[in-house]
Amino acid sequence: MRIGMILDKTYPPDPRVENEAVSLIENGHEVFLFCLKYANEKGEELIKGIQVKRYISNKFIYKSSALAYTIPVYSKLMSNKIRHFLISNKIDIVHIHDIQIAKAAFKAIKKTGLKTILDLHENRPEIMKFYPHLQKFPGRYLIAIKKWKQKEEEFIKKATKVVVVTEESKQEIINRVGVHSNKIVVVPNTVHQSYVNNATFNQEIIEKYSTQFTLLYVGDTGLRRGLSTAIESMDVLKEKIPNIKLVIVGSNSSDVFLKQQVADLEIQDYVDFEGWKNENLFPSYIKASSICISPLHRNLHHDTTYANKLFQYMSFGKPLLVSDATAQKNIVEKAASGLVHKAEDIVDFTEKVLELYHVKVLQSKLGENGKSFIENEFYWEKTSKDLIELYANLNL
Repeated sequence: MRIGMILDKTYPPDPRVENEAVSLIENGHEVFLFCLKYANEKGEELIKGIQVKRYISNKFIYKSSALAYTIPVYSKLMSNKIRHFLISNKIDIVHIHDIQIAKAAFKAIKKTGLKTILDLHENRPEIMKFYPHLQKFPGRYLIAIKKWKQKEEEFIKKATKVVVVTEESKQEIINRVGVHSNKIVVVPNTVHQSYVNNATFNQEIIEKYSTQFTLLYVGDTGLRRGLSTAIESMDVLKEKIPNIKLVIVGSNSSDVFLKQQVADLEIQDYVDFEGWKNENLFPSYIKASSICISPLHRNLHHDTTYANKLFQYMSFGKPLLVSDATAQKNIVEKAASGLVHKAEDIVDFTEKVLELYHVKVLQSKLGENGKSFIENEFYWEKTSKDLIELYANLNL
């Protein structure tokens, strides 16, 4: 089968797109990837068996994508490019990654009879509520989140099949949109079995934190990720755990607020802002850590998704401390790989850190449970089987 994946970004990197494409190729399919380019990237390139086809974009098109469901410019421009991609590569089935480009893709395939897979990486309409540019003029007036939600529901109904990241997301869509459960397939963002074995370590990072009791967070540091809870907790924890350190590996435009919080509390010696690092360094930070955290705030988006960092943490046998955002709470409790604190509750977060610090056997047991869960149950080669089966059962 000649699968045409549609992505409204540059490629690489995109781990989910790559993982899905490579697995489908390994199972006998051909995968062609429509993506964008803004500079001098090659128009065509073979990457890990993926036949990458890059189409020229520019700043105007990029900015107009935010208005995809306000004015038709973006969708019209993209649909012409996608139509060319589908015809020139003789595509059999279209796999659309997220809803930003979905309108353009459905417009391009109109009257072709091609079946479609709508792959929802996240609940985009819900997470858009937290985008800074939608909190102020002109974004809040130009971009109608309600319209995005309506379009998402329209495309869910229109697609042949829908792929989501968690069971919680699947159930939310069933309840909200009213589609049958058979239409939705869950394909979690998990790590490969080789993730640990292929890891390389930076000894400088490991030695830097070798004498510390380290709380580690990796990834986007936007305020909704809950790091302010961990920072506030450090003001208490430093009195209880003298060698404690909060290490934050990642960045966001809102970091200025987190750094100001640290300064106001005068805990600069207990919090390291490492900034964004190449993902190849994540294993070193994880190995150097004592506890790995994900203190997400509660909202519909966070309740129906979980970050890949959880599985990276568990792969190296580290105990987790996560907020009670539904999806991550459920997976951590299923794996018995960590403790759960009430979201945005500084006291509860602090108590859970102290419990892990004082009960070393608990640290070890939770870490072992998480590692075993990844090795035996929740790794990409196993969790991707439903995606492979989805394509095997499609009748073109």
